[in-house]
Amino acid sequence: MTRTPPTVRKALLTLHLVTSLGWLGADLVLLALGVAVLRGADADVIYPVAALIGTTLFAPLAVAVWVVGVASALLTPWKLFRYRWVLVKLLITTVMVGLVLFLLTPNLRAAGDLGAALPARDRADLVIAPAVSTSLMIIATVLSTYKPWGRMRPAGPAARRGRPAVAGRTGA
Repeated sequence: MTRTPPTVRKALLTLHLVTSLGWLGADLVLLALGVAVLRGADADVIYPVAALIGTTLFAPLAVAVWVVGVASALLTPWKLFRYRWVLVKLLITTVMVGLVLFLLTPNLRAAGDLGAALPARDRADLVIAPAVSTSLMIIATVLSTYKPWGRMRPAGPAARRGRPAVAGRTGA
């Protein structure tokens, strides 16, 4: 397997950070708009704006973050299934992208169409969803920063037989 040049790895990292920050920013804007409606702002004005942000920024950025993250994992030493924190981050992001594309974006479109006629329970959903996804994005950021849990155990025959210790490292 060929090694990815440092410039490519840095470019992927930069692109991942930019898209992730954009996704977080769009998420916080959606949260602020949802809270504004609950506090009395004109839903006929706010919800079409939220629908526009959700469909033109939020959903495409969610997909971009996932694609760039997977590419980064595959092309760097982290890999997708080598470290637990990478796998957990992939699972969180995959679930979030699915929810954004198949639940939140259609709900935002419906809110944009209905405006003030949107039922109260659906208005609360448009605050809860961005609050939860912001929390999950913060968790993913913490995982990327602290990289907890170490490597996953290899599943091949060499792992069952046991490997010799690497020089300079202890087994404990």
